[in-house]
Amino acid sequence: MTDVTQLEQRISVAMDRIERGLGAMAEQAPADDAYGADAGALETQLEEERFANAQLEERVKALKDRQDTKIKELETRVSAQRDQMAALDTELQRLRASSADMREVNAQLRAAASEGVAEPELINRAMMAEVEALSAQRASESAEVDAILKELKPLIEEA
Repeated sequence: MTDVTQLEQRISVAMDRIERGLGAMAEQAPADDAYGADAGALETQLEEERFANAQLEERVKALKDRQDTKIKELETRVSAQRDQMAALDTELQRLRASSADMREVNAQLRAAASEGVAEPELINRAMMAEVEALSAQRASESAEVDAILKELKPLIEEA
């Protein structure tokens, strides 16, 4: 506790000395023309520094604007890619479902053929399942091609 008290006293004494020194400088400054000449030069330097600071602030602002624009572009691209991947995933799920349906119908058709029974309903379902599988496969390939083209388009435009 005494250390804190001693430090407070030392700081107090130092602050008093600084105050006295500043007071002495204030009394001398108006009487001394050398300070007046220096003040003009210092004022000029201060204005130059303010101008340089303003230029730097403008450059920083321009860089930030460019960075914000680039971030928005990247976010837009990520969003578009996310949508493309969702569309591709949907088409792949559809393809898997139709393929599973086609396998099931074909198994039933094989079972009916092995028994020597020709069921037109099974044949019709098998053909419909195959058409659906082909349609789903085409849609998934189309979604994949669209995703590839959207990635290649910016590269082609840059070249």
